[in-house]
Amino acid sequence: MWADEAALDAAGRRLDEWESSLVERAERARTLSARMQALAGTAHNADRSVAVTVDSAGLLTDLRLDERIRQQAAAHTARQIMDTTRAARADLLRQIGEIAADTFGDDVSARAIVDSYRSRLVGDPGPSDAGR
Repeated sequence: MWADEAALDAAGRRLDEWESSLVERAERARTLSARMQALAGTAHNADRSVAVTVDSAGLLTDLRLDERIRQQAAAHTARQIMDTTRAARADLLRQIGEIAADTFGDDVSARAIVDSYRSRLVGDPGPSDAGR
């Protein structure tokens, strides 16, 4: 099957390199996963009357409302909470992008990870007065 021993040796080296590359990528993926589990996104609205924290899955883990909230309509407060939650998720997505790029560089894997999170975290990006 092989014309000579050199070709067989070269094929063996390529397989070894491929296996080593897969092991390295798997280790980087485990490291990335552990780092991402520890992430949290945070944001507050423009007047800082609403502050939101989301966990690494984008779920609300903390909501802080200033007493000034009592002086506005409930519908306005609800919009502020929703907008600020979207901003906190955007902060989380930014962090995920940084960690993925740090782990995989400008690689299709990093882009796929960020795109996956983006599809889960970013809903309708309507207007927002919330900022980080």
